[in-house]
Amino acid sequence: MVEENRAVWTNNLLLSGTAAAAKKGWEQYMLQLQHHPLRTKAITACVLAGVSDSVAQKLSGIQKLQLRRLLLKVLFGFAYGGPFGHFLHKLLDKIFHGKKDSKTVGKKVLLEQLTSSPWNNFVFLLYFGLIVERRPWPQVKDKIKRDYPSVQLTSWMFWPIVGWINHQCVPLPFRVIFHSFVACCWGIFLNLRARTKVLSK
Repeated sequence: MVEENRAVWTNNLLLSGTAAAAKKGWEQYMLQLQHHPLRTKAITACVLAGVSDSVAQKLSGIQKLQLRRLLLKVLFGFAYGGPFGHFLHKLLDKIFHGKKDSKTVGKKVLLEQLTSSPWNNFVFLLYFGLIVERRPWPQVKDKIKRDYPSVQLTSWMFWPIVGWINHQCVPLPFRVIFHSFVACCWGIFLNLRARTKVLSK
């Protein structure tokens, strides 16, 4: 009985310590987001890009983690994904004067889906083919011609809902973070779609 009580007490102590550490970590994150928003969003995007690619590699049957590919995906999130989202959401909020009524949110989502969505999907497929896979330009061009339309159509079935929730419910400082979390799952889809298939010829 004494041993059981000791085990319960130890578990409770560990849980409370973990909760306190998580709370402190979250407070530090919020502080960094407030004082260094661009850097914090870029780091968040790169970490989530790394998680996304690690999962995608496992799902696509890769036994040993490809570190070069992983690092290049992390670099993409840090140098492009986070900064692009940061400035995009600031620009949209400036264009529409921070309004959050349904009509304005609808306009934001429409503008986002007609501009940044096609651009981001194109840039990703281009980067993945040329930089990550190191394929020659003619092959990359053919692959984009073949895959881009279906990727973009799938994007338009998914991202407008995310965009609506983001612009309607999420405060401006957190929109890139929310987008990055969802993009982690979307990135798995894109990774699997863009992955080179070995053809036996």
